[in-house]
Amino acid sequence: MSRRNRNSRAWRFVWSGVRRDTESRALVLPSDVEEFGYERLQFSDSDSETELPSLTPAVPSPVPVTGESYCSCDSQAEPTYNSKLRGFHRVKDCSCGEDDQEFEWVWDDGNKSTATLLSCDNRKVNFHMEYSCGTAAIRGNKELAEGQHFWEIKMTSPVYGTDMMVGIGTSDVNLDKYRHTFCSLLGKDEDSWGLSYTGLLHHKGDKVNFSSRFGQGSIIGVHLDTWHGTLTFFKNRKCIGVAATKLHDKKFYPMVCSTAAKSSMKVIRSCFSPTSLQYLCCARLRQLLPECVDTLSVLPLPPGLKHLLKYKLGWVLRMNSGASETSDKASASNSPSVSSSSSGSDSDGSASDPEACQRKRCRWT
Repeated sequence: MSRRNRNSRAWRFVWSGVRRDTESRALVLPSDVEEFGYERLQFSDSDSETELPSLTPAVPSPVPVTGESYCSCDSQAEPTYNSKLRGFHRVKDCSCGEDDQEFEWVWDDGNKSTATLLSCDNRKVNFHMEYSCGTAAIRGNKELAEGQHFWEIKMTSPVYGTDMMVGIGTSDVNLDKYRHTFCSLLGKDEDSWGLSYTGLLHHKGDKVNFSSRFGQGSIIGVHLDTWHGTLTFFKNRKCIGVAATKLHDKKFYPMVCSTAAKSSMKVIRSCFSPTSLQYLCCARLRQLLPECVDTLSVLPLPPGLKHLLKYKLGWVLRMNSGASETSDKASASNSPSVSSSSSGSDSDGSASDPEACQRKRCRWT
């Protein structure tokens, strides 16, 4: 009887501590926990890391981020059943353009964490099918060799939890190292860079304020320019800024990671172009027309040349490189992690460095 009393007192002490920790972290209702799984009750050791004093609070969100969708086709990633048509169909009201081009690479089924599952011809990765007990990651099936690489990742599920990230990394990144720990895997070491859904950019274990949050339906674009050695991020087809420079002579893979249960991301574009005079001319044309969404629609070019450029370099000419949502914030920020740079030999003629993005560069060079 006395043993039972001691056990009950111990359990009351444990549960009281859990309640205090839960209240201090402002968790959501239990119904939401059941909906998204076990992950949001777990917290990484990285939550206790000291953040840079210049950063505004950007903490993991137990509530899915909304209001950042590029278009209204969030639920159209997979065919849906229509009882009236008695079959599966796709709604055509989508401006993502994910079916308009071929793919240079897809996700690698042989280089991924155990808590991942691929679908849609290996373009869609699903993390933590039932519940989450750590961090899962995956990389592309093709090394990013010399040239210009651009890809877009669409958030096809609710975005929440300790972290969901898009970025790059070398072959030395251990994708299964933190399968039992909640953390920001990309950018935890010197071999990777990662943009978190919280807006923080991670590298070497450090983090800087880089953009606003992104959520379900958001499209995150990444441009790796091996010629100039720059890494640039886009959100919803608008430039966020240059995340890193001096990345020459390094071999990278596209990577994503997630700690959230029942989360998913999808490659909707992956392109490659050699660094040729043709590419540099198209990049310069895009800089001269920063407010134009589709440069080809306003250029007085012969139809044959327009068709050729659209097929080979359409991603360069269509990308909106106008004033980004964070360029003004970066120029006004007092953070030592972000410096102003409006000139430089590595930015001349580079699509990674439109004038709107030059004002925002990170310290990792």
